[in-house]
Amino acid sequence: MNLVAWLIVASEIGFWVLIILGLVTRYILKYKKLGLILLALTPVIDLILLIATSVDLYRGATATVAHALAAIYIGVSIAFGKSMIQWADVRFQYYITKQGPKPKRRYGLDYAKHYFKSWGQHLLAYIIGAGFLVGLIFFINDASRTAVLAGFLKVWTLVLGIDFAISMSYFISPKKAKE
Repeated sequence: MNLVAWLIVASEIGFWVLIILGLVTRYILKYKKLGLILLALTPVIDLILLIATSVDLYRGATATVAHALAAIYIGVSIAFGKSMIQWADVRFQYYITKQGPKPKRRYGLDYAKHYFKSWGQHLLAYIIGAGFLVGLIFFINDASRTAVLAGFLKVWTLVLGIDFAISMSYFISPKKAKE
């Protein structure tokens, strides 16, 4: 595994470590401001990954799957980061501190709307990540070194379209509550 691949792994671990530390600091240790600061540091991880990926390619590396995944990771992290933190926050409060409301299960039209909102976040992640991929392709300006990035862009475009179709299907055939 190359350096960028390890940085992606470290970024994901760092993201969740900051979230857990932020929640523990906020709810268990009762340092609300420090907890908020720890949660707010999560975008710094994306910045580090962005710089490392760009520098690696600038120095002459041929783009690999890891470089493409770094772009996707950054887009997903930025687009879904706040909602992932909120998701973790609700569950931490309910399951760990026993103080918050029970996490809500969604069905029917409510589920369809929520999933469509999630697709909107996917679209935002795509715009950010694809912008990064396209930027790297133009910045490097060598198709032989960036072919993997272009390939991932095509696949991600297809995945985005499939996710949209799935999103629309929940309006046509709403998810039912389990009995």
